[in-house]
Amino acid sequence: MTDVIVRNNVKIIGKGNQPIIFAHGFGCDQDMWRFITPAFEDNYQVILFDYVGSGNSDLHAYNSEKYSSLQGYVQDILDIIEALNLNNILFVGHSISSMIGMLASIEQPAYFKKIIMIGPSPCYLNDGDYRGGFEQSDISELLDMMEMNFVGWASYMAPIAMNNPEVPKLSQELEQTFIAANPVIAREFAEVTFLSDYRDDLAKMNIPTLIMQCSDDSIVPIEVGEYLHIHLKNSTFRLMKAKGHYPHISHPDETIHCITEFL
Repeated sequence: MTDVIVRNNVKIIGKGNQPIIFAHGFGCDQDMWRFITPAFEDNYQVILFDYVGSGNSDLHAYNSEKYSSLQGYVQDILDIIEALNLNNILFVGHSISSMIGMLASIEQPAYFKKIIMIGPSPCYLNDGDYRGGFEQSDISELLDMMEMNFVGWASYMAPIAMNNPEVPKLSQELEQTFIAANPVIAREFAEVTFLSDYRDDLAKMNIPTLIMQCSDDSIVPIEVGEYLHIHLKNSTFRLMKAKGHYPHISHPDETIHCITEFL
């Protein structure tokens, strides 16, 4: 158990018994939830962690082969759940973690009670009638940029993804979080994230799910949230007033409200 707890830098806070796991997105770490978790500490057992390669996880545990698909990350979630002996879990996933949580719930549905997806996407690439938001060439350019000039990529990407220019501090913080990552691992995680396609798996999931879609998200178009709502049979769709891809940082009150209302 200790191995998993150290490997993923697992932290448990809160006074309640109902477990709620907060799973960060690509390029981030558990610190991204700091404006959200205080609202849940009185009534829930709050579980935070870093994916291997992110935050204060054990970088030595990173293995390119294991993490060459989302399955490696799915396994880590299941390992954490089993190490802590959790069940009846509420799972809150940001961005690609929404799909990681979904895949974990398909594998072990008995562990999960509800899933909350913030800015989720099953596929980031445009494909015929499906508008994922990116062309293959966009992703290739992004990956090349990460390889050639990681700091340049971070300063380019952060303001686009945050999309709250009136509060520049938010973009600066996100940029620092990006830069803190290991460039090789971050690029591999980006590739796994942006080239993944889990549209065929949506039909396999039955857990009650909340889809939280930001009104102006440069990473995930509104059509993607609507697509998910159509294809996830037990889902609720909330279009937020929040802009950008990180409402839990830029609009924490609205994010907390959406989550608590659904719970």
